[in-house]
Amino acid sequence: MADITQDQAQTALQAAVEKARAINCKMNVAVVDAGANLKAFVRMDGAWLGSIDISIKKARTARYFDMNTGDIGSLSQPGGSLYNIEHSNNGLITFPGGVPIKNASGEIIGAIGVSGSTVENDHTAAAAGAAAIK
Repeated sequence: MADITQDQAQTALQAAVEKARAINCKMNVAVVDAGANLKAFVRMDGAWLGSIDISIKKARTARYFDMNTGDIGSLSQPGGSLYNIEHSNNGLITFPGGVPIKNASGEIIGAIGVSGSTVENDHTAAAAGAAAIK
């Protein structure tokens, strides 16, 4: 199984922070490896303390299911096939801000989670981080 390197994790982290600054947001950014273990993390100055755990859980959720957390959210609504999934795995996050990270071959090597603003802004920063890995 391919795994994210420390350099790649730092590249994704930095790209997400740069995007957060560009959209004037203070974010917590977490990168997990292929096994969903925390590989890199940053709390931007002034970012909410409560978003630390959320960013890590978004990254883990994206890796556990190899899809954007917002996509899982649409499947976990009442009546949906994954209703209540957020209660599994010691808590998942099923709203936007978690994105799988792929290598140049298209293999998922980890994931990034961002929290600290609206879910739309969180997703924008996470997507920028994931896109920085080629």
